[in-house]
Order: sequence, then structure tokens, then C-alpha cells
Amino acid sequence: MSLWIPWLQAVRLLRSACSRSRTFFWMVLVLMGLCCRMDLAGVTSFVRVLGFRGKAYHRFLHLFHSKSLDLEKLTACWLRLCLTLFRPLEVPAQAGTTSSRLVVLADGIKAPKEGKRMPAVKLLHQQSASNSKPEYIMGHSLQAISLLVQGPHGHVAAVPLTSRIHEGLVFSNRDHRTLLDKLVTLLLSITGIWNRPVILVADAYYGSGKLILALLGKGHQLVTRAKNNAVAYLPVPTPTRRKRGRPQIYGDKVRIKDLAQEDSAFTDAPSPVYGENDVTLRYRCLDLMWRPAGRVVRFVIVRHPNRGTIILLSTDLALAPLEILQLYGYRFRIEVGFRQAVHVLGAYGYHFWMKGMKPIRRGDGNQYLHRTTEAYRAAIRRKLSAYHIYVQLGCIAQGLLQHLSLNHTAEVWCSFRSWLRTMNPSLPPSELVVANALRTCIPEFFSSPELDPTLAKFRQDYGTPNPHLDAGPVAA
Repeated sequence: MSLWIPWLQAVRLLRSACSRSRTFFWMVLVLMGLCCRMDLAGVTSFVRVLGFRGKAYHRFLHLFHSKSLDLEKLTACWLRLCLTLFRPLEVPAQAGTTSSRLVVLADGIKAPKEGKRMPAVKLLHQQSASNSKPEYIMGHSLQAISLLVQGPHGHVAAVPLTSRIHEGLVFSNRDHRTLLDKLVTLLLSITGIWNRPVILVADAYYGSGKLILALLGKGHQLVTRAKNNAVAYLPVPTPTRRKRGRPQIYGDKVRIKDLAQEDSAFTDAPSPVYGENDVTLRYRCLDLMWRPAGRVVRFVIVRHPNRGTIILLSTDLALAPLEILQLYGYRFRIEVGFRQAVHVLGAYGYHFWMKGMKPIRRGDGNQYLHRTTEAYRAAIRRKLSAYHIYVQLGCIAQGLLQHLSLNHTAEVWCSFRSWLRTMNPSLPPSELVVANALRTCIPEFFSSPELDPTLAKFRQDYGTPNPHLDAGPVAA
């Protein structure tokens, strides 16, 4: 029961997202199932790990379509809770401001789906060098945002904030928003709740002038990787006498790749990248005009002894070159979070079909709905909301596991009654270890006299007389 106490204390702060108390307790049970289930077989895995009977299945399924669970309120509660549970990584304030800046990460993930009656499923291309990933899949394309946080001993993690499906459905033929536009809208909704400036760290896909201008207009900054064929312009020399016409904005055009060939302009420095020790790299910093953004940005050319040469771009000219490299080095934490979300929690493993939907065929693209009936579009939106609620609860469940890992490390290792070849009790455990520790404590949790009366009644109404709660094997 001891490990479930801080878990429940955090979950209670999400109560305002549900308009009915019964809905809230079903949400608590779903979060429990996501945090400690033994398999990823959809909603049925919640029933098995909690020791419930089959009649609880439809109760769980109904939660994701219930009107008493508000997605926007749930997301807002989780965003505020993250600043309470964790210690965010902060960057000092810019000149003329007093508020330090939070660091958020953004990236996309493609969830494979074979359902012919699932809205927003389309043919997707995967750019990956992994042999386990096919080049083309049918599935959902989502964009996710995570918050960079620090543990008590300096461990850095990416806490998932939210994730949304941004492709596959076109409700109006007048909607010309791109994925970048939708990401900016999602990010600004987050910063509006926090009322804090942020630095967005993302890969080269998000290095767009449209995104930069949208962020700068709201007081935010971007750190990204520039493409290898990026070009920029030297500053315009100050004229001795003003000439007629509009002042010149761009100087001589230069290719960043050519600037990386000048060895004498580079500086040696120890690598600030997370997890690298005794590594010396070389870098060069230049402030140049970049035409897509229409302003001066900072380019940092980095030569790594093992990883080759990369070109980084920052809209904040006050950030030191090594600080830019350090922030971009943290970007891989969101990739680690995706792996845990897919393989440990099954946060993207929903299987909700729409009976009245026109079936799609393999290889289809976007589903255009501007000529369908209003009732059909409402049914599509209802199903899409169910997907988003499932994914949002998956983000919350993963964040709760990270909360226990970073803030209750000793208690987790004490409750972990198994073995891993790579286990190190002096470090925060992974989500896999925390999930296993929670699973072993479920019988103790349900039999405790301190259990909430409503949860005890749910256990009595839907639970089996003698539930078999096996901790299950642990993979190394």
C-alpha cells in the first residue's frame, strides 16, 4: 500500500476533470490498469490485472466515450499537476524579463492501426533506418509534447504532457492548416495554461520560418537542427552614406556546409551532452540572417568525434553555443519516452471501432467529411475524442510512473520483487520497474483498510471472489 499512497495523492488532483464522482473512480481504475497491466491486449488487460469480472469490460469501454470526462479539463489538470510533481529544467530569463523559461520537447509518432472502421487511419510513411519498421504503414499520425524535468540527483526525463492526432481527417475543404500550424496551436494552448515562456526543442522537421514566427510572436524560442543544405546571409555592412531606396536586409549568401570546412574557426570544448564523459568536440558559432524567419538566428556547427558534424539553429541569440548543444542533446529523451509508452504502457494501443463508419481500404489517404451529414461528422468527432482520451490517460499514467521513479526511488526498489541484469538501485528505475513494483502491491492495496470506500465498493461489485493477481515475468 505504501507505494500506492503517493500515486493516489497525485491522481486525486485530477478530480475536477470529471463532472461525476463515479466517472472519476472509473478513471482511477483505468490509470491503475495502464500503470501495471501485464499485457497490452487493450481494455481487457485492465479487467485481468485488477481482478475484475467480465461485466466491468463495458464499464471501462464506456469511460472513453463518456460526456462526464472532459478532455480539455483533464489535459489542463495534468499540465498544472506536472509543475507540482516535478522540478522542471529551467533556462534563465532573457534580458528585460523576469520569468525563467521551461524546456519542452516536440516530436511525432505513428501508431499502426489495421482497423477498417477507425477514423483518421491513413497510409503513413516512416523514415527510419530500423529493420523492424516497414516503410509504409496504415495508422494514426500523432504529435506529442513533453516537459523536460530533473530528478533530485540530476537525472533528466521527458514527462509526456499531451498527444493529439493531427492527420487523417478533413472536416472542411477550407481548412489549410499544416502539421506545423496544428503543433503551434497545441503548444500555445499549453503555455496559455502555464503562463510561462518556453524553449521548444525539436528535430529538423520543425525548423520552419512559419513555426519560428508563431513562437516569437508569443515570446517563446526554438532550438532545432538545421538541414545540411541550409543557407544563410551575412550581416549587411554599415554604409558610409545612406543611399536611395529600401535599406539592404541580406548580405552575401553563404552555405552553412561551406563554413563547416574552415578548421581554424572552430573551438575545442568538453562535450556538454547528457551522459557523455571525457569527450572533446569542436564547434563554431555564427549569427546570420535566415530568410525563412526573416531575422538573425544563431547557427552552431558541431563536430563530434563519434557522431560526425551537425548544424544547430537557435532563435535565442543569448544562449551560449554549448547551452544550445546541451538542450538539443536532451531531445532524445522524448524518443525514450515513446519507447516506454508503446512497449510498457501501451499508451497508443487503443482498439475502438466505429460500427456506422464507411470502411476504408488499405492505401487510402485523408478522409474528407465536408460532404457528409452533420450526424456522421458528430459520430466521427466522438470516436476521435475517445482516442484522445485514451492517449491522454496514457500520458498521465506514464507521468505518474516517472513521478514515483524520480521522487520515490527507494520505495520503488523496495517493492520491486524481481531481478534485472542491468538494475542499479542507486539510479531512478525505468517505467518497467515501477510498473512491476505497483503490480506486486495490488493485492495489498485492495485489502488495505485505508482503501477509499468507493473503490472498495467497486471491488466488491465487479471483482472476483479470489482474484489471481500474478506479478508476471519481467523482461531484461
